[in-house]
Order: sequence, then C-alpha cells, then structure tokens
Amino acid sequence: MKIFWIIPFFLLQDTEAFLIKNAKFNLCLQASPINRNLLLEDCNPVSDFQDWSWQGNSLVNRGTQNCLSVSGADRVQTSLCASTGYTSWDCSNSLLSPLGTSQSYLVANRKGVTLSGARGLKAQWQDAADRSVCEEKTAKAGHNKYFPAALTSPRVHEHTAGDAILPLGMNQEQLEELLWFFRREDPSAWNYSVLALSLATFILGLVLLTVNIVRNRKRKILVSRNAGQTLLQAELDAKKSLIPVQEYRPAEPPKWDPVLQDQRSGEVVVQWKDGTITSLYTDLSEEAV
Repeated sequence: MKIFWIIPFFLLQDTEAFLIKNAKFNLCLQASPINRNLLLEDCNPVSDFQDWSWQGNSLVNRGTQNCLSVSGADRVQTSLCASTGYTSWDCSNSLLSPLGTSQSYLVANRKGVTLSGARGLKAQWQDAADRSVCEEKTAKAGHNKYFPAALTSPRVHEHTAGDAILPLGMNQEQLEELLWFFRREDPSAWNYSVLALSLATFILGLVLLTVNIVRNRKRKILVSRNAGQTLLQAELDAKKSLIPVQEYRPAEPPKWDPVLQDQRSGEVVVQWKDGTITSLYTDLSEEAV
C-alpha cells in the first residue's frame, strides 16, 4: 500500500503544470512559440504552450520555459525568468496581479491579455477543472512545505496533527507510515550488513577457486595416467603382433653307412636283425659262367 504513495510523489514533478483559463471567454492563456506574445486560444491540455506552473511567485510556461512578465505600463508577455521585468505575481480570489501592486490585474480581451484595474470575470483565471489558479499555487506551496521536510525528518509538523489532509490526500498516520521509507538515521546496520555480505562473497569465491584448482590438477593427473597406460598397452599389442622368424638351416645331406658305400650299383642288400648285411642276389662272375 505504501508504494502507491511513493510513486505519485516522484511523478508529481511532471503533473504540476495546469491550464490558465479565463472565466469570461473560456479560453486558455497560451505562449506564442514564435515571439513573446500571449494568446487566448481554445484549451488544449496536450499543448505545452498552454501549460503553466508556479515556481515560487513566478508563472513559468512549459513550452517556452519563460516567465509571465510585465513589459511597459500595461503590456504582458513572456520573458526570461532572470530578466528585470515583473516575473512575480500575487494571486487572490482568482485574480492575478504583479507582486507589489494591488490596483492592476491580468485581464483578458479580444486581442489577448493586458493589465487593467477591472475585477470582473475578465480578470478571473481558473484551471481546467474551473478551480482558481490560486489553489494551484497553494497546493504547490503545501507540497514544497510538507514533503521535503517529511523526507528528511521522522517527525510531522505540529500544525499537521490530527486528521488534517495533506497533499496527495494523506493524513498524519499515513504520512508517518510513509516516513519509514525515507528515514535517514544511522546507516551502520546497513553498512555492516553489506560488509558482511561482501566478505562472505569473497570467501565463497576463494573456496570455489580452490576447488576448481584441485579438480583441474586431479583431472590432469588422471589424463596423464590414462595416457601412460594406453601407451604401454599399445606397446604390448605391438609386440604380440610380431611373428617370430625361425632361422633357416639347410638340411644336412644324409650320411651313408660305410658298409653301404661299398655296395655296387644294381645290387640289392639286405640287413638282417643280427646286423649282418648280405646281398640278396649274388651275381656270378663272367669267368664262372
């Protein structure tokens, strides 16, 4: 619920502008974007050149950022707010008069506006809601009076006690509740909390960094071991895949039994179990034949 009061407070700076409408002609006071003249035109809430705001006792136009000023005896126009013209106005009973004079008022006519001593409807100025422009000044003054003090002090002014309605429709109880959001007391608790949080964050960062370093080292060691095992296994597989080559030795020529070396060609020799060798066929000599 408090946030609904905080938001309008910050947006109030853009909603202080209002229209200045003449009670007689129902036309709004408009600053000329070309020169410093003032015009009476149909009311247009969208036009910045018809938006005016109270800055102290000065009326400032939003479109030109110039102040409503008096030039000469009865001529009214806009001029720089730092100029020496009449930039301060007194407002009473919907009548606008230069501050310090009480016999001339801002009066509307067919050509525009001027200063005159008349106090009829032509000299009465209202806003878009047909309220006196003096109420706008009072509301602005109340806003400048209560809210800056409320934002810097935990106490409410004495004349706001009771059920008095403050600007934005807040009473004393609501304002006191709102003050908790803007109290400017000793910020030590908040500073210590931020310091503790920063320290905890720093320690957590160190812990995470240490864990990361340890894990990286373990991962490198594991990768190195796996690489060594893989290399050793590859060497073993390479050794197993090699087929041993036997040395070639030519066969030795058969050794002939010396007994058989005396055997003649064509002769059949039989070796018996007892080891005796005899010729199977005995050829007769030619002489015997």
